[in-house]
Amino acid sequence: MRNLDFAPLYRATVGFDRIADLMDRVLTTDVAQPTYPPYNIEKTAEDGYRISIAVAGFTPEELNVEVKDGTLLVAARKGDEAEGKTYLHRGIATRAFERRFALADHVRVTGATHEHGMLHIDLIRETPEALKPRRIEISRGGEPKVLEAQVN
Repeated sequence: MRNLDFAPLYRATVGFDRIADLMDRVLTTDVAQPTYPPYNIEKTAEDGYRISIAVAGFTPEELNVEVKDGTLLVAARKGDEAEGKTYLHRGIATRAFERRFALADHVRVTGATHEHGMLHIDLIRETPEALKPRRIEISRGGEPKVLEAQVN
């Protein structure tokens, strides 16, 4: 497979770093995706989403949810509670994990809840007013309107 180098793209563009980063992430040779813990992503409203992660065996204090640079990071570290316990069978996986989700532009995390062994992270897409479609009023008549710039 051919590897692409995006270094010239970084030098020749301004403001498109996020697109180049996404392309770089997609085309990395590391194809092994983590499968633990399992998760669901559901659409809850027109602009609402929920990520549900199975975190059985973890308490809310052992979980960490963080948003940084357009990436949602969910991590868990289990304390050493196995001291003094003897297991005949240990099938509940409580190994440490770190799961990353790339967030689209204008998507923010509104909250997280932990219930019944599931971590629910709610997200909402907030489109800024400047990007929303707006209706332009068409005027009738003769002279075009000229807007004068105000000098402060």
